[in-house]
Amino acid sequence: MCKAFSCLVTKSGKVYWQAGIDSHDELQSRFVKKDKELKDDKLPPKNTFARIEICPDNKDYIKPDKWSFRIDEKVEPKWLNKSYEKPCWVAFKKWHKKVYGQINLKELQNPINPFDINPPKEIKLKHKKLLEEWDSVCNSVCNSVCNSVWDSLRSSVGDSVRFSVWSSIGDSIGDSVRDSVGDSVMGSVINSVGVSVIAFVSVRDATWAYISYLFPKIKNWKYIDKQKPPFNKIRGNPFRSAITLWKMGLVPSYDSYSQVWRLHGGKDARILFEIKKSDLEKI
Repeated sequence: MCKAFSCLVTKSGKVYWQAGIDSHDELQSRFVKKDKELKDDKLPPKNTFARIEICPDNKDYIKPDKWSFRIDEKVEPKWLNKSYEKPCWVAFKKWHKKVYGQINLKELQNPINPFDINPPKEIKLKHKKLLEEWDSVCNSVCNSVCNSVWDSLRSSVGDSVRFSVWSSIGDSIGDSVRDSVGDSVMGSVINSVGVSVIAFVSVRDATWAYISYLFPKIKNWKYIDKQKPPFNKIRGNPFRSAITLWKMGLVPSYDSYSQVWRLHGGKDARILFEIKKSDLEKI
């Protein structure tokens, strides 16, 4: 199976690659008209191009320990020697800049768990205003926040990050952010108010709001109408309110049964504040 970074190097030393394409066969089909050496018409070891991969030894694209060069050929071409590695590494650096330039990699490697942050000692008006904005955002997203973030990521980042890299990023987020935080918050919600599917959904949406913060290059947000409130008054990331609360050590949850919003914080994700939705809308 092809892995990122994948490229083709020809006997003449030209390297062909494209962000978002890991398949050597796809690369060959895409560029064969530009270079006759990419025609797959000679049997190994006389073929005039070689399939190359450069990928992390630990298979972790978020926290790679070392990137290694590998020839993905059962029979290597006679002409292929050490000198062909250099142009492949040059291409790899361009790919790396294009792909990882879209990601807040430093924070993705060490994502913020809001329950590791000391929450505010008092929930003030600014926190309530953020919660009120988050409530209006959740009410106005034409699809779920989760779907909006996920589809925006796929659209914005997906052209450059596919298959191996995207799978690794998704796994890393799930292991480091979504699962651990979700379990902590849901444990608190269950202990405090009982099982609530809607409360789970609201926590999941807040988590995905933070995930969107890790990809600052997103410009086009799915299911968001910037011409209508509340998004016409929000610059940049439409989920900024939940992100700001998250970075303050606060995670919002909503219980539809009692129509109550809550803010959780601290090591045990305890309830620090709760308010009726109808009262929140009056702030």
